[in-house]
Amino acid sequence: MALQVEAQELKFRDPARARELAQALEREVKAIGRSPVNVMHVCGSHEQAIARFGLRAAFPRDLSVIMGPGCPVCVTDTPEVDEAVALAAMGARVCTYGDMLKLPGAQKSLGDAQADGGKVEVVYSVSQAVEVAKRHPLEQVVFFASGFETTAVATAAVLLAGVPDNFSVLSSHKYVPAAMEVVSAMPETHIEGYIAAGHAAIITGWEIFVPFARKTGAPVVVAGFEPLDVLAALVKLVELIKERRPEVANMYPRCVTREGNQPAQEKLWKVFQTTTGDWRGIARVPSGNLDLRPEWAHVDARKRFRIDTSLVGGKVENELAKQCLCGDIMSGLKNPHDCKLFGKECRPDSPVGACMVSSEGACRIWHQYGGIPDLREVG
Repeated sequence: MALQVEAQELKFRDPARARELAQALEREVKAIGRSPVNVMHVCGSHEQAIARFGLRAAFPRDLSVIMGPGCPVCVTDTPEVDEAVALAAMGARVCTYGDMLKLPGAQKSLGDAQADGGKVEVVYSVSQAVEVAKRHPLEQVVFFASGFETTAVATAAVLLAGVPDNFSVLSSHKYVPAAMEVVSAMPETHIEGYIAAGHAAIITGWEIFVPFARKTGAPVVVAGFEPLDVLAALVKLVELIKERRPEVANMYPRCVTREGNQPAQEKLWKVFQTTTGDWRGIARVPSGNLDLRPEWAHVDARKRFRIDTSLVGGKVENELAKQCLCGDIMSGLKNPHDCKLFGKECRPDSPVGACMVSSEGACRIWHQYGGIPDLREVG
């Protein structure tokens, strides 16, 4: 269902159009004739839009819209954090995005390492981390790189442009299509269709999801991030589920093409390769990690340094952490309200689990918007 376009203005927050789409969504769900219809989006930005605009109030009761593994900070594994903390303890200057600062490792976060006197700096881009390396030529500067395909392209572009000799990358970049394969194979989830992240598809193109849709029998719809983008994508997805058409639909055509950004893809695959890696709390994901290729070993912190994670300290069992449901939440098996720590022992200022750390984490989003993103439950 195409969005209406005014002559001089694109309108993505039109209440009248939103009501029309909500009614269409209700009709499509009812036409399926069973409950619930389970769909999953794999992007924290989609969850932010859904919660911020109270879109769950417009969703039919029989439609379950689940957030999957769409938060890169949330899926950064504990040993990866330990490596970054250890590098700081070894005297390296570690640069990373702000969301990574509170992410728990086995015993410490990078914020803890900073409080202990470690050189940890928050940056807003990999280019800024390179500038830090230029300002400190006598120090080893390590960029702890997180994010999916979109931010991995930025890391690749900077490395291809050339970096100072004292600069290296500790990659925790992830590759979303691989995680979708793992989630779809979990029999407990019963996911019937997927909403794919529009910004990642700008890089990869929408055709990348075609083999997945055919293999799993679950349609995929690429969506943008405005309220009408989300609603229109859900209408299309439910329509495909109803008609049993495991196809890929592009509902973000103003930004996404079939083939994607090919120059960006060339940069990405010149620098990175997919490898099997652990996604925190979810599973070991074949081809789920983006690691530097062997020819980039000279800027690969794991190859360049002997990282002694014993400096972080032995792993101590945390009783609260054992109660955390982040893995189940990111797999679509639970939601934040199912966790008894949510909003109590686990809050943004003292996160127990990774989902409460990042602005793209489900628990953080639900907490930010009052813990009740479905406005129908307010009362």
